[in-house]
Amino acid sequence: MVSLVSSPGAGKTAFLEKTLTRPASAHRVAALVGDLATDNDAARLARSHAPVKQITTGTLCHLEAAMVQNALEGWEVGKLNFLFVENVGNLVCPSSYDLRSGRRLATSPSVGDRRRGQKPLKYPTIFNSADVAVITKMDLAAAVEFDEATARANVQAVRPGMQVFTVSSKNGAGMENVLRLSRS
Repeated sequence: MVSLVSSPGAGKTAFLEKTLTRPASAHRVAALVGDLATDNDAARLARSHAPVKQITTGTLCHLEAAMVQNALEGWEVGKLNFLFVENVGNLVCPSSYDLRSGRRLATSPSVGDRRRGQKPLKYPTIFNSADVAVITKMDLAAAVEFDEATARANVQAVRPGMQVFTVSSKNGAGMENVLRLSRS
């Protein structure tokens, strides 16, 4: 099980969509998607033809292990190679709730952060509770003058030794590196 955590708009769904639709994948994959009120992300991911379920949390800003367990009823989880769980977009609440995943990926976008790569410093708990940091939307990095070296240094300041990957879900750059890590 691979858990994806990040702020809203960081690219979790795009990353997951690219992952679920990889043509060369011989793996059996499925996804659970957490959201406060809509099933928009689940509908988007269902186009991949992988099993997908929405978990609507109402007022909760995170998923809990029991929610994941309930959503898995009726699925033959033992036949899956990967179960991806996209948590509610939030960098505070999900850090305190262990979904008992095999890997937790904290994603942070290369765009939308005026201070360029400050998310790890502002929200250290989510990065400290993750296994890997993934910087998304790298296809936009040059246009927004993203400072990758500073972003990587900020991750290391919070969590020394943490692996950091850069990806573009739009063009697929870097995706294989993250997927290879998830398999190990």
